[in-house]
Amino acid sequence: MTWQIFEEEASRYEAWYATERGRRADIAERALLEWLLRQLPETRTVLEVGSGTGHFAARLVESGFQVIGLERAPAMVKAAQRSFPSISFLLGDAHYLPLRGRAVDVVVFITTLEFLARSAAALREAVRVARRGVVVVALNRWSLGGLSRRFGAQSRRTLLGQANDYSLPRLRRELRDAAGARLGSMPWSSTLFPDGLWNFSAPVPVGDVIGVAGSLNGK
Repeated sequence: MTWQIFEEEASRYEAWYATERGRRADIAERALLEWLLRQLPETRTVLEVGSGTGHFAARLVESGFQVIGLERAPAMVKAAQRSFPSISFLLGDAHYLPLRGRAVDVVVFITTLEFLARSAAALREAVRVARRGVVVVALNRWSLGGLSRRFGAQSRRTLLGQANDYSLPRLRRELRDAAGARLGSMPWSSTLFPDGLWNFSAPVPVGDVIGVAGSLNGK
């Protein structure tokens, strides 16, 4: 999938979080991300792959982590650098991370894998540069939102209509294949449930977003 669609959306991307739907998603996804990172104790340094305009990178810094953001779209990187000049944002490709092996504690993907041309290769790179684990927050194929992105109103939106959503089994399988013998546990949860349960989080794989924290050993 081409990164140019994000280049074109850079000026409008952050404004979505000011909408009612955006605010709800932001609250729920931040809570899920914090829960996933708690499953990987003693994490201090984080690489966010697909950091966009820096929205979640800034939140991670507020939570006390040392953060590097990596993004392929130059306009997104420039927007992030303008908004959060104290955070390091790199222009780079998720499939070829410009970091040495085991350079950071945890690599994080927040609704990024589903827009990559070779998600499995990106996960292998994440495992290479991570010491403690890989965290993935992804759009859930088997949710009401997933159906809308494939067949409904969201399918006509520039970004969401391009998403290759994940099922929980696929996400766990790709992470397991990427980590190999280094993989430990894979706790997971889901959020953004329908019928007013948007801020509820539970290990029931029907929320619009699913998250997995894959712990890594030192092998």
